[in-house]
Formats: sequence, C-alpha cells, structure tokens
Amino acid sequence: MKIKSLRIQNFRGYKDETCIQFDDLTVIVGKNDVGKSTVLEALDIFFNDGKGVVKLEKDDVNKAALNIGENVITIAVTFQDLPATVIIDTSNETTLAGEFLLNNNGDLEIIKKYPNAGAAKVYIKANHPTHAECSDLLLVKNADLKRTLKKFEIECENQTVNASLREAIWKHFEDELAPAEVELDVTKGETKDIWEKLQTYLPFYILFQSDRKNSDNDSEVQDPLKKAVAQILAETEISIILDEVAQRVSTRLKEVSDNTLLKLQEMHPELASSLNPIIPASSALKWNDVFKSVSISGDENIPINKRGSGVKRLILLNFFRAEAERRLTHSDSNSIIYAIEEPETSQHTDHQKILIRAFKELAIAPNTQVLMTTHSSTVVKGLNFDHLRLVSVNANGNKCIDSIEPNQLPYPSLNEINYIAFKDLTEEYHNELYGFIEAEGLLVDYRDGKTLITYNKIRKNGSVVPEQIILTEYIRHQIHHPENTNNVRYTFDQLTESVDLMRSFIVQNRV
Repeated sequence: MKIKSLRIQNFRGYKDETCIQFDDLTVIVGKNDVGKSTVLEALDIFFNDGKGVVKLEKDDVNKAALNIGENVITIAVTFQDLPATVIIDTSNETTLAGEFLLNNNGDLEIIKKYPNAGAAKVYIKANHPTHAECSDLLLVKNADLKRTLKKFEIECENQTVNASLREAIWKHFEDELAPAEVELDVTKGETKDIWEKLQTYLPFYILFQSDRKNSDNDSEVQDPLKKAVAQILAETEISIILDEVAQRVSTRLKEVSDNTLLKLQEMHPELASSLNPIIPASSALKWNDVFKSVSISGDENIPINKRGSGVKRLILLNFFRAEAERRLTHSDSNSIIYAIEEPETSQHTDHQKILIRAFKELAIAPNTQVLMTTHSSTVVKGLNFDHLRLVSVNANGNKCIDSIEPNQLPYPSLNEINYIAFKDLTEEYHNELYGFIEAEGLLVDYRDGKTLITYNKIRKNGSVVPEQIILTEYIRHQIHHPENTNNVRYTFDQLTESVDLMRSFIVQNRV
C-alpha cells in the first residue's frame, strides 16, 4: 500500500480541512512556520498511535476551532496500490472491494478522529450498501448471518466463513443494495477484529525529525551502535540465550561458593555460617555494559559525537534508514514510508545533492515512499517539478497545500519555486525572467515608462561611455560583465525590485 492523499482538520495551524496529494517522492516546501512539519507529524500520529516520534496533546487542537466549540482533530489517509486479497476475519481470504470497504474512487480511505486530542475513533469511508438487510453485515456475528440466510432462503456453500456469508447475502440483494459513501465505525462490534487485521496491511511509517537531538550526551550521537545494542539485546531470541548464559554462570558460581564455604566450614564453622553468596538475578544484569565500547569511528578513531555537526547528522540519517528497514522486517507490513524533515540541515551543498539523488533512487524501490520537507533551494533544484508541494496561506487566511503550477512563468521553473517558497533571490532567476521577456519579443514594451539610470559601458577600444538604461538592464549588464568596475554595484533591494517588475509584467502580458 502507498499513501495517495492526506486530509487534516483542526490540527495545530490547520483549522479547515486541508488535503495534500502524495507521490513516491513528495517534498513539501514553504516559508518558516507555515506548517510543513505538521504534515509529517500528523502521519506519525495516524500510523503509530503515539508510539512513534510524536505524541498527540491537547494543545494540538486548533485554537480557532476550540473557540467555536470544535475540539475534534481529524487525520484521514487514502491509500492506493492495495493488496489483491486480504484476511480480515479468521484465516479466509477476501477482497476490500468485495467487502464494500473502498470509497467512490476505489481507494481505501481511513479516517481517525481524536476528540479533544484523546483516543482515536477509527472509520472507513466506503461506498457501502445501505439496504436495511445489508448495511451492517460487517458488525454481524456468524450466527446472525446464518439467520439472515435462513430468513431469505439464501444459498451459501461455506457457512463457517463470515466473508462467504456476507458475499451470499449481498449477492441476493444486489439489485437493492443502494450503495452510498458512508463512514463505517470500525472500533465497535465485530469490526474491531476486522480493523486489527486490516492494520497489518498498512505501510510502516518512520519519521526522522529536523530537531532530533544532536548533543554530545545523546546516545545516538555518541554512536548509533549503542542504540542498536539495546535493541538487539531486547530481541526475544537474544533474551532467551542471555537468560540461559546467566543461569549457567549462576549455577557454576553457586557450585564454587558452596565448595568454598564447605572447606571454610572445616576450618572456621562460625565464620562459614555467617557468609552467603550473592548472585544477581538475570534480569538485573547490565548486558549493555558488556558492549559499551562498540562504535563507528573514523580512521583516526574519532568518535561520532566529536565529529562535525554535518557528519553526525549524515551518519544518523543513514542509521535511521538502516534501522527503518530492520524494523520493517520485524513488522507485518510489506511497504515502508520514510518521512524526513529537512535532510539538508548542517549539510554542505555537495552532500545535499548526494542526499537528494539517494532519496530519488530510494523512492523508485518497490513498496517505498519518501516524504520530505526542505528549506534548501539546492534540494529543490535537484527534484522534478511533480515532486513538490507548496504550503501557503490564501487571502482568507486558510492554509493550502498545492501541487506546484507555473506562476509568473508559463513553464515549470524551479528558480521561481525557490523564490515563492523561500524568497531565494538569485541572479539566475533574474536572468531567466529577462530571457523569457526577450524571447517573447516584449523588451520594448517592458522598457516603456520605466525610470532610466546611467550605466558606464566599456567599448572595445577601452573607452567608457555613459548610456541611459532601465534598472533591469543595469543589473543584467553587471551580472554578465563583472569585469566592468565603472558602476556602483546594484543592491539586494534593487535586485528584488527588478525581479518583481518582471514578474508583474509577465503576468500582465501572458497570452
């Protein structure tokens, strides 16, 4: 299974229902504090029920919603690439479509509602029969399903299997089912068991946060192998072996102590009777200390926590990937979602380029999705246009998460996205805008009515001649002729003014 879309409502800064579409690789961009990380954290809450990185708290309920009496957080996920068959009761295969558990688009849509940020109520939005005899068959026990068969004289070969019974009843009423999209409560009655089974088909979701601890005292920064030791020692198979080792050592120690006291009894009975061996229980043994020297170090044996912040984070990021894959092999799921906040943090631009290439390759692996947030224009430029989602606030103050569409330029421009999302103002974007106006034959119109300023031009014979040009051309000449030092360098404010003038002109003259 893969995530197709997410809907959130009344969660932190998202009061009104907001939807985001996902691909195999989805990167969320936008200004600071606009709600990018909230998307990944909502998914962590949905998939891991507070046992992941994020715990749902009362303060997570949107304050504006609370002021009008709305206290229910809604996190709904729609899934595609569904399994061909599922087992949702006993051990018999059925299909999600056959059980009328898919929505109008043929997708599995699971809705979790958290009243006052409390325990989740789970619903499946499905195009489900509404006929009186068919609307609640998922809630009905085997005996009651059989009574329905008998009442309407319905044939069913295998009456021990609920899925077969439901199929027979639905088939009998197939012309009267009157299906409609409804929210099925899967936390009550017989559907509790169905929901427990259905959860095993959901993707395994793991979140790497941008504010992950990064101090010398953090055990993972000291060395990810130290955390791995604790996890390995906690495995059932390893625990059994260690208990056996502890028991054997305890038995041998008791033999030694008993023999010692027996010999002491011969020489000093009073002293021998006052002594007792103390052997700690297996559960009290600190096996972690046995492996306290494990590490990943460089050629000069410098530990991770003494390396630069970029190296520390790069190692942690890949430890996160390896650990996610290890945990996936121990779960019932057959797909995985990597969610990573700002992978570029503390990384040189060269590392950022390597990371984004690695994540693009990871995202094309079977049963894998990669979700990210970023503030890096370098990361954005390494992506395809359809990977990007822009979080913004509309004129009504509501948040929107949209696929990236051409804005001022009538073609996909990553320079433009970086400008919109991060106000990343570059000479490259200035050149792109000017080049478009020039290619469209609109330079004369663009110059019309604009203030002229003096630019000192160097001729081929070396002489300097002043000429009157507009600000945009003044900047463009300086970009392309840095060797000409006869002019005052343009300012950042002038670059901004020129870019905004060209953007507005392109919109006004768009055909």
